[in-house]
Amino acid sequence: MQHLKESSKNQDKTKPKVTMAQAFKTIIWPRRKLVFIGLVLIVIRSLAGLILPWQSKVLLDEVVPSKDVSQVYTLIAIVLAAITVQATTSFALTRILSVQAQYLISELRAQVQKKVLSLPISFFDNTKSGALVSRIMSDVEGVRNLIGTGLVQLVGGSFTAVVSLIILIKLNPWMTLFVFVPLSIFGFIALKAFKYIRPIFRKRGKINAEVKGRLTETLAGVRVIKAFNAEEQENIVFEKGVDKLYQNVKKSLTATAFMTSSSTFLIGVATTGIMGIGGYYMILGEMTTGEFLFFTLILGFMIAPIVQMSNIGSQLTEALAGLDRTEELMNMTAEEDNVNRTIQLEALKGDVEFNDVSFAYEADKEVLHNISFKAPAGSVTALVGSSGSGKSTIAGLSATFLNPNSGQVTIDNQDLSKVKLNSYRKYLGVVLQDEFLFEGTIRENIMFPRPNATEEELQNAVKAAYVNEFTDRFDDGLETLIGERGVKLSGGQRQRLAIARAILANPKIVILDEATSNLDTESEALIQKSLNELVKDRTTIVIAHRLSTIRKADQILVIEAGRIVERGTHDELIKLNGRYFDLYTYQAKI
Repeated sequence: MQHLKESSKNQDKTKPKVTMAQAFKTIIWPRRKLVFIGLVLIVIRSLAGLILPWQSKVLLDEVVPSKDVSQVYTLIAIVLAAITVQATTSFALTRILSVQAQYLISELRAQVQKKVLSLPISFFDNTKSGALVSRIMSDVEGVRNLIGTGLVQLVGGSFTAVVSLIILIKLNPWMTLFVFVPLSIFGFIALKAFKYIRPIFRKRGKINAEVKGRLTETLAGVRVIKAFNAEEQENIVFEKGVDKLYQNVKKSLTATAFMTSSSTFLIGVATTGIMGIGGYYMILGEMTTGEFLFFTLILGFMIAPIVQMSNIGSQLTEALAGLDRTEELMNMTAEEDNVNRTIQLEALKGDVEFNDVSFAYEADKEVLHNISFKAPAGSVTALVGSSGSGKSTIAGLSATFLNPNSGQVTIDNQDLSKVKLNSYRKYLGVVLQDEFLFEGTIRENIMFPRPNATEEELQNAVKAAYVNEFTDRFDDGLETLIGERGVKLSGGQRQRLAIARAILANPKIVILDEATSNLDTESEALIQKSLNELVKDRTTIVIAHRLSTIRKADQILVIEAGRIVERGTHDELIKLNGRYFDLYTYQAKI
């Protein structure tokens, strides 16, 4: 589905953005054949429904007075045929439109998820993953009421109401006029209520996302919660969230209840009036008993869709509110949509260079100041310094997770901010300090970057990262399930698995962020060997607190407060007797 066109960008974000006309153009019109079939079916069902009241009139005014038994059988056959048509069309209507609505929901979810994954890292840094799950899975569900039976019932019901109104006018225009007045009042109340409800539904989606986001964090951090005996405070936070959701639902239920009670009262007034007026006409002989019954039954056909509007209208309002929030995501600029990214890398040598690069996460709060260095192809550049000095920011810029505010990062003399991301990242391998592993088997996690890798390539990566050193002890070997985020493995095992994944990816550029920080001495020795295999003939940028792991680096950059304060090889920096010397000798004593 083409995503809905963006309405005015100057429009307040809290105001509805997706109109019924837009929804019709982008969601309903492309499926017009199915919707048309649905409308035909509901018209047939509605017309078939009129048979029973019509035949009731015939029964009372013609068949019973004539005492013609054969006509009774004919009448019963006609009514049974009409009921059969109603049942068949109802089944077909639900089967066709409801299934199509669910298909549309799955299609929209896939498109929203695809869009979300295309957004820059900065978006995820500022958005809870649980909130995104809610927006992907829940916000699009309301469209079932646009393609499903909701909208078709509204249109079909309106058709039935119009046909019924014509019949009622022909039967008795004065009785019809008496009914029309309270129904018009109800219609006015309903329109006002829908206008009030839509922002409530829109806000509900946001609250729901916040609550689910917090719940996701709570479940992911359950070990921390239990370790600090913090269950009670988490319960309080969650209770506040669900209460906020409850208050929102209460508002919408109050508005809906007001519409329902209004319809009950006004329709009750109309029905009472019809009894009086109809009784008066029958006493005068101006209306037969059959005509009164026919009028009453047809009146039900006219009123039913109007009463349903409170329910269907709420469903459509909820659908549009969900589409408002979905549209916000779909209108965000994807990383690859940057018009400046026009360079397609056909091959990569691996020369990385920072030219006077500055970067700030927030305005006027620079974390990097005029950083310049060269990392030639095949070389190892190590970044050292105290926590918060800017090392990981440099790594993020090298991985294109961030873009410099000023200056330039180049790859093979090409401005990285103008390179198409997919053409660069296919040459990139990253091993993070807190490496993320997916729930599944060890094999699946290692093969993640190259699902079609051969068994030989997989085994080479496993051996190079010494993963077999621990998998050989597992009953299921590489088929061992590791649990969510690899919880069943030790820190060293997770790190080796991550390095095996990077080796299998066979990158040209390797970024190692504290890759040995979580390891014991034995694991570190094994991993140092596997890292030597990983960085061989590859441009490597490595961040390490353990300075003993980077003694053989081609160059070491000492970063402090966002600036390079020292640079050189290990031996050169030791001779300087400066900041690096202090860091190294301090660690040597520990």
